[in-house]
Parts: sequence; structure tokens; C-alpha cells
Amino acid sequence: QVQLVESGGGLVQAGGSLRLSCAASGSIFSIKHMGWHRQAPGKQRELVARITSGGRTNYADSVKGRFTISRDSAQNTVYLDLQMNSLRPEDTAVYYCNADLTGWPPNSWGQGTQVTVSS
Repeated sequence: QVQLVESGGGLVQAGGSLRLSCAASGSIFSIKHMGWHRQAPGKQRELVARITSGGRTNYADSVKGRFTISRDSAQNTVYLDLQMNSLRPEDTAVYYCNADLTGWPPNSWGQGTQVTVSS
């Protein structure tokens, strides 16, 4: 299994920046693609950014040009970061780290970290 732990959320004013980090441990050899998702109150969870095992990235239209996803590995841990710039109140949500895995279970989720952007 793969365990994901997010950090870096918080309260920021509109126009500000935050950097989210996710540390993946356990059976990291089974990790394929990774991504950040978010869920705002009363809304469905949505994909924010994704990075494949080969380093290809894709972003939701609403965050293109403002957010950057990156992935790195060190020893027995895989790190997934999300640099968020020019934050807007509509970016307020709980942000979740996700990993697509080979085998079973097919994916793993972190516990989420709250991002609040004040106007």
C-alpha cells in the first residue's frame, strides 16, 4: 500500500501564493501517475493538476498559468508538490493528493489539506 500525507495548506489573501506538498511512502514502486484534486463546499471533487510517471503534466483550465505541479523522489519517498500562485477566492477548497497505482488497490488518497483564499 501507499500512504500519502499532505502539508502546506493555510489561509492566504487573494493574489498570494501557497505551496502544497505530498509525501508518498510504502510501496512507492507501484505508483504510476499522481495528482492534486480539490473539493469546495457543496461541490464535487475535481482534478486540479496531474503528472504522469514520465513527467507529462496537465492542468484544469481554471488553474493553468497559475499552478505548477512537480514530482521528485528521494530514498523511499516520492514527493509531489503544487505551487499555487495568484490565488483567487474560488481556489478555496480542501486539496487532496492522489496516486494511481499498479495492482490493487488501484489508487491512494491523502487526508486532505485546507486552502482558504480571502478576498
